[in-house]
Amino acid sequence: MSDEPGRLDISRARLADWPVIRGWAADEGWNPGLHDGASFFAQDPDGFFLGRIDGEPVSAVSVVTYGADFAFLGCYLVRPGLRGLGHGLATWRAGLAHAGARTVGLDGVVAQQHNYRRSGFAPAHRTIRFTGVVERVGVAGAVVPVGADLLAPVLAYDSACHPADRPRFLTSWLTTPGHTALARVADGRVTGYGVVRPAQDGRRIGPLFADTADDARALFDALAPGEGPVNIDVPETNADALALVASHGLTAGFETARMYTGPVRRFAQHKIFGVTTLELG
Repeated sequence: MSDEPGRLDISRARLADWPVIRGWAADEGWNPGLHDGASFFAQDPDGFFLGRIDGEPVSAVSVVTYGADFAFLGCYLVRPGLRGLGHGLATWRAGLAHAGARTVGLDGVVAQQHNYRRSGFAPAHRTIRFTGVVERVGVAGAVVPVGADLLAPVLAYDSACHPADRPRFLTSWLTTPGHTALARVADGRVTGYGVVRPAQDGRRIGPLFADTADDARALFDALAPGEGPVNIDVPETNADALALVASHGLTAGFETARMYTGPVRRFAQHKIFGVTTLELG
């Protein structure tokens, strides 16, 4: 910490700092999950940054690395009343340095997308959050809990649906208390999987990855019903996903744009019916 009063000091955040970041995200209306922190830090414990003035947190960003080629930026936040003073930009730069030469992705809110373009990010597609209350219906086909026997097949399935492998994150995400992870299995093969978790307001589904619209519907019908509203972030490019949420009467809320600084490996974008998180991609 600097001895100079009023100076911004940027350092790595630790899991114990997560409640501060999560609280700011909740204040912005981003509806964070209640137990996200442990899984986020499991992927990259050095990828979270806080700016402090006189010891008090004022800004945050995360740049979480996935292997040697990809990183994802999120949690870009500055306390209200301290914006426009350069604290956010300084924290952003410190976080981006952690990515090194990797391609960086993010899900950018509309108000910041022009700034992200100026920083070298190019849009790939829009993502729209849908919210609503879903009644319980019968589930067609085999939808089963993701237990130890399905962990390796689900990790392999996820690898085909994401710009980078993420076993550390997923192993935690699938087993976090309060998270429900289900897989669709046909002829002994995983044809999709999804997770629902408690959030600041209701519950959030993510990811929802599936081979077909029928696979996605079976998983959604098993995951979505429950007390209060359910939220899911849907890529606008997936017409089947948009039809799925429309058929359940979910309504569109805020939108983001998936953006990248460079190329990413090919992945099965048509299988993404709901993104995992807006913070880690």
